[in-house]
Amino acid sequence: MTQIDKEQVERFMRRAIELGRKGAEAGDGGPFGTVIVKDAEIIGEGWNQVISTNDPTAHGEIVAIRDACNRANTFSLKGCDLYTSGEPCPMCLSAIYWAGVERVFYGFSIHDAAEVGFDDCFIYEQLAKPLDLRKIPGVQVLGVEALKILKAYATNPRRVKY
Repeated sequence: MTQIDKEQVERFMRRAIELGRKGAEAGDGGPFGTVIVKDAEIIGEGWNQVISTNDPTAHGEIVAIRDACNRANTFSLKGCDLYTSGEPCPMCLSAIYWAGVERVFYGFSIHDAAEVGFDDCFIYEQLAKPLDLRKIPGVQVLGVEALKILKAYATNPRRVKY
């Protein structure tokens, strides 16, 4: 892990907090703002827009990942750090891993968020259960047919690995 420049980290975190504040005050969604940084430059920004876009996936981290990838014309955020006003939920954390982000800096914790109604604990609990015991059960259908397209994709020499 590279050396952390405290002033720089705080500057980026303040920007994430400001985005979260502005989005919440505008009524876009909760107080979740995010910036994505590469080589000490912000390459993507976002804030929670769940309410304003009627999109339950429009969390600040997801919006910032989409913005950064769009600006950089890539699906990989390797070499990037993510700064977010609040500790990422399970969905956002998964997207952060898929994007290849190297480090996450956050302000308030998931426990702080839960105290004001943003409680993700039930999702963590559900993910730990077997598929058939979850509140929303997973049921496999046409697995053999679906497996054929997966195998065809896997053998395609032109596919882009990610």
